[in-house]
Parts: sequence; C-alpha cells; structure tokens
Amino acid sequence: MNFSTALPTFVITLREGVEAALVVGIVLALLKKAKQSRLNSWVYAGVGVGIVVSALIGVLFSVVIKALGQVNPQYTSVVEPGLEGVFSVLAIAMLSWMLIWMTKQARFMKAQVEGAVTEALTQNNNAGWGVFSLILIAVVREGFETVLFIAANFQQGLIPTIGALGGLLVAATIGVLLFKLGVKINIRQFFQVMGVLLVLIVAGLVVSALKHFDDAFANLALSSRASESLCFYYEHFTKVHSCILGPIVWNTSSILPDDQFPGIILKSLFGYREHLYIVQAVGYVLFLLTVGGLYFRSLNGETVKSNKNVSLFQK
Repeated sequence: MNFSTALPTFVITLREGVEAALVVGIVLALLKKAKQSRLNSWVYAGVGVGIVVSALIGVLFSVVIKALGQVNPQYTSVVEPGLEGVFSVLAIAMLSWMLIWMTKQARFMKAQVEGAVTEALTQNNNAGWGVFSLILIAVVREGFETVLFIAANFQQGLIPTIGALGGLLVAATIGVLLFKLGVKINIRQFFQVMGVLLVLIVAGLVVSALKHFDDAFANLALSSRASESLCFYYEHFTKVHSCILGPIVWNTSSILPDDQFPGIILKSLFGYREHLYIVQAVGYVLFLLTVGGLYFRSLNGETVKSNKNVSLFQK
C-alpha cells in the first residue's frame, strides 16, 4: 500500500485546516469578549456541518467521475485520464488562487472576521445563524480545495483521503494548542513554510496534469485512424515516448525510480518523474516563475499577523 500519496493531501488540509482554525478561534475569542459565549454552539455546529458538506462534495465527485467513465466503456481509457487532467487544472487554479490572493488578504483576516461577527451580533434574532454561516463558509471553502486535489488523483484510492483526515486532525490539534492551552506558535512562519511546500506540490500537479492529457490523447489516437494525427510527437524507435509532450528530457528510471523510496516521496510531494518530457519541464518552470514568483512577492506584505492573533487568543 502506497502511503506516500497521502503526503500532498496531508500538507494541503494541514495548511487549509489551520486557516479555518484561525477563523474559528478568532470568532470564539470575539464572542467571549462580547459576552456572547452562548453562541459557541453555533460555531461548533458550523465546523461540523462544514466538514460533512466537504465530505459529501468529495463523494459526489467520485460518483460523477465513475459514472462518466462508465457511460461509454470503450472510451474509459480516454475519459479517466482526461478527467484527471481536468480536475488537476481546476485544483491548480484553486490552490494557486488560494496561495496568492488569500496570502495577500490574510493580514486583514482578523478585521474581516471581526466585522462579520459584529454584524451578526447586531441581528439579535439571527445572530446564531450569522455566526453559523460565517464558520460554514470558511470550512467548506478550505474543504473544497482539498476535495478538488483528491479528485485530480482519484485513481489512487482512499490513501489521499487518509492523508486529508490526518492533516485535519493535526490542524485541529494546533487550534486547540492556540486557543485552549495558550501555546504560542509562530503562525506567520508556519504559513510561509506550508506555502513553499504547496507551491512545489502544485508545480508537481502541473507535471501530472500534462501527463494525464498526454495519456488521454494517446489512447484516443490509438482508438481510431481518424484520431492518429492528435499525436503530433511520437517516437516509434524508443520504448519511452509521448503523444503531445515532445521529446524526453531525462530518463532516471535506473538511478532514481519514481515507484521506490525516495523517488516515490519526491513524486508525491514535488512532482518528480523518472521520465520527464520537454512540455512538462517547460510547464513546471513557468509555474514556478509565475505563480511561485507572485507568491514570494506577496510574502513581503506579511501573510498573517501572528503576534496580534496570539495576543487576541490569550485575552
């Protein structure tokens, strides 16, 4: 059983879960400060329902994926890698947006949450529902990004889901340490480290997405003569070839195979492949230069005001 596929989802849910935990902690602290702790049950309900909704979205995705694959069995070899490629692109877009836009907005998190809670408390009859909605949206937003990532790797079975649950558990533990036990954690540094890991994980997802599309096009080209021209690049004289990815850049299968340790860890976390093609290499570098560059520039604005948050939690 390959547990290395659980590592990327562990990192993603850990990062997303801690962000959701910060929102929950800020809301609980604000309710305590406003002497409205009676609404705490609405906060916990929002967390619980958010986790259930995220799980249901994951189940729905898996059902839809299986259904689409069975619509026309003869094209299953085309549909499955094609769907993996599509979900990979969606996951890349969502995670990239989260890394850049959310990093810029994170320094305003406390003010935004405080404003939303204050507005909810002014509505006496619906204050509970207002707090519940705030927490629900925060949890589902983070959960949806994880579900997309798992959907992009749906052929890997339940192992990525185990990693997601593990990340969620550790995130909840960090939340308890911050808000219940008053432990000081450098949240800013935590998010920076997680952000760097996510940049590398998503860059690896770019490599995987291109390979999924290559498999889909290759299988479609093999299915009929009319589709043969889809493979604009194909070396008939090599054992390792691509359909749309161009010539191979390296073949390290004899030195560092990606199905054995440590190659399998590098593959799961950073997108390493024993066979890398020119289009994949260009896509990887372009992603690091664009999204990675934007992310590192956004860090200059400071991701999370950890000191202020910790001081708030301890009041």
